[in-house]
Amino acid sequence: MTEQVTPYKSCPESKREQIKKMFNIVSGNYDFLNKVITWGMHKRWYANVLNLVAKRNPDTILDIATGTADMAILLSKTHAKYILGVDISQGMLAIANEKIQRLNLQEQIQTKIQDAENLDMPDNFFDVVTVTYGIRNFENLEKGLAESLRVLKPGGIMVILETSIPSNPFLRSGYRFYTKRIMPKIAGLFSKDKCAYAYLSKSAIKFPYGVELVSILQKMGFRNVKSIPQMGGISTIYSAEK
Repeated sequence: MTEQVTPYKSCPESKREQIKKMFNIVSGNYDFLNKVITWGMHKRWYANVLNLVAKRNPDTILDIATGTADMAILLSKTHAKYILGVDISQGMLAIANEKIQRLNLQEQIQTKIQDAENLDMPDNFFDVVTVTYGIRNFENLEKGLAESLRVLKPGGIMVILETSIPSNPFLRSGYRFYTKRIMPKIAGLFSKDKCAYAYLSKSAIKFPYGVELVSILQKMGFRNVKSIPQMGGISTIYSAEK
C-alpha cells in the first residue's frame, strides 16, 4: 500500500482537505515556482503529453487536477471541441480562469471545482483524460483512477505525467539530493507555505512509479499501459487505454 504523505503532519483534516488548503495558499506563486524548480523542463514534458493526445484527434478532454490550467490551455491546440479542467482548489482555478479569458479560450475550455475521486460526470463521456503532476495528490489513488476509467469512452486513453526516480544511480543520487535538499529551500524563498513544497518534495519520492504504477493501472482495468521516462526518468508519462 502506498504511504499516505500529507502536507501538514499535525493537521487532523483529511489529505483531500489539506491539499485543497495547500494549493489555495500557494496558487499565487505556483506557476513561477514550477518554472524555477523544474528549470523550465516541464514545458517539454507537457509538449510530449500534447503530442500523445493530439494523435487521438479527441473531441472531448478532461484535465484532472488542472491547477492553473497550463495543460488544458496547451491541449486547446488539439482543436478538441470541449476541454474541462477540474480541481479542488478555488485559488488555482481563479488563476486558471484568468488565463483562459485572457487567451479567449472560454468557449473551448471550462473549469469546475470537482474532486477527482468523485467526478460529477456521465460514464463513457471523454475521449481523453489527462493528469499532470496530480495523481500523487489523490487521497485514494485507486478510487481516482477508477473514476477516470469510468468517464472515459471505450477506446479512450488516460495520459498521466508524474514524478519518478531515475534508474541511473548517479542521476538518481543527484535527483534525490535536489528534491530533498535544494527544491524545498528554493521554494521557501518565494512561498509563505514552506510545508507545501516540503510535501511536494517528499510525495515525489514516495509515490509509486514505473513498473509499479503500470501494474496499478492494469489492475484497475486499463489496457495497453505504457510508461515513457522523461529525461532519464526524472518524470514519466504513462498512457493507458480503456
